[in-house]
Amino acid sequence: MDVEHASIADLWNRVTGTQPDPPWWLVVLVGAVALAAVLHGPTWRVARNTVTIAHEGGHALIALLTGRKLDGIKLHSDTSGVTVSRGKPHGPGMIFTAMAGYVTPPLLGLFFALLLAGGRITLMLWFTLALLAAMLIMIRNAYGALSVIVTGAVVFLVSWFGSAEVQAGFAYLAAWFLLLAATRPVIELQRMRARHMAPSSDADQLAHLTGVPGLAWVTLFGGTALVALLAGGALLFPDVSVPGIHSLPGY
Repeated sequence: MDVEHASIADLWNRVTGTQPDPPWWLVVLVGAVALAAVLHGPTWRVARNTVTIAHEGGHALIALLTGRKLDGIKLHSDTSGVTVSRGKPHGPGMIFTAMAGYVTPPLLGLFFALLLAGGRITLMLWFTLALLAAMLIMIRNAYGALSVIVTGAVVFLVSWFGSAEVQAGFAYLAAWFLLLAATRPVIELQRMRARHMAPSSDADQLAHLTGVPGLAWVTLFGGTALVALLAGGALLFPDVSVPGIHSLPGY
């Protein structure tokens, strides 16, 4: 029994404890990799699945928090998704649920950046696992379940078996990616709206619910992504000091 308690205590300390900051070059490197994944079309088509998971998870979470009944989430191979909830077809609950999708990835990236800035690398990884496990319960199609399971398996393998440097690199990569990737879906949304290819988009649903033009909601989504990127980037970007600079006149 003592061994069991010790193991639980060790696990708790491992999850909630702090880890040393990774070297500055690793933070910059994974940031560049994340940016390349967003800009490179073929890579983006695969990596975008993680943004969709966050997007639909945001819809689902706010639906539950506002008292709506969640029927389930479906993720599709074209990286689209749908979250179905029941409740009043209008009112604050529906508005906040519709609003949550596009703002969740950048805000989640910003939250991850806050954890990483505090040295909580392991906590960030296990918090991600908890979110994925909760979302898996809500998934209602095979592709969606596979996407969440594969994503969770990668996070678990890194957090359990990876070295401290590997865990740090992966955690910073995830945070950078969410922050950098959040703007591209908003741009894609507006392009589709301009071509009248997305009549039921979140922005248009919000326009119908509130009377505020859809473009204003797109602007809100984009503004949230940019603010989160600036704030999160400031938290993630390493404070590089040049050896010997403090010995120079004026320092």
